[in-house]
Amino acid sequence: MKMFCAASPRQRIIAAMVCLAVLVYFGAFALVAHYQVDMGRHLGYCGFKQRTNLPCPSCGMTTATLAFAQGNIAKAFYIQPAAGLLYCATVLAGGLAFFVAVFGVYFDFIKRFFAEIKIRYVILALIIILASGWAVTLARALATQN
Repeated sequence: MKMFCAASPRQRIIAAMVCLAVLVYFGAFALVAHYQVDMGRHLGYCGFKQRTNLPCPSCGMTTATLAFAQGNIAKAFYIQPAAGLLYCATVLAGGLAFFVAVFGVYFDFIKRFFAEIKIRYVILALIIILASGWAVTLARALATQN
């Protein structure tokens, strides 16, 4: 069983785009955090939290993203555990994409992953991760209300 194979030009271009997207995403949030831009003003404040006084499933994601982009990974996990986990996976994917784009080496496990894993399982995993993160932030919010 081989671990590597030569990446096709198409795979290298896709990998470069993935790597660039990850860099731009976290770079933009790092700049926003550095200049202390109020993201709530631009994205809108959470209507669910305003009505119910409870966090919505994605409450804390932007704040966790800002912390993660600044390198405060533990703080990102504390603010919104789902965001911390998803962003660690995103950075890992960006690193693998960088390796594929620059060195032209494609990992066999990536090919097997995309061939064997169905999109519905990925979506289900994302839903479970978001629900788990929401459970933590909801429990934290309920604990502070009492």
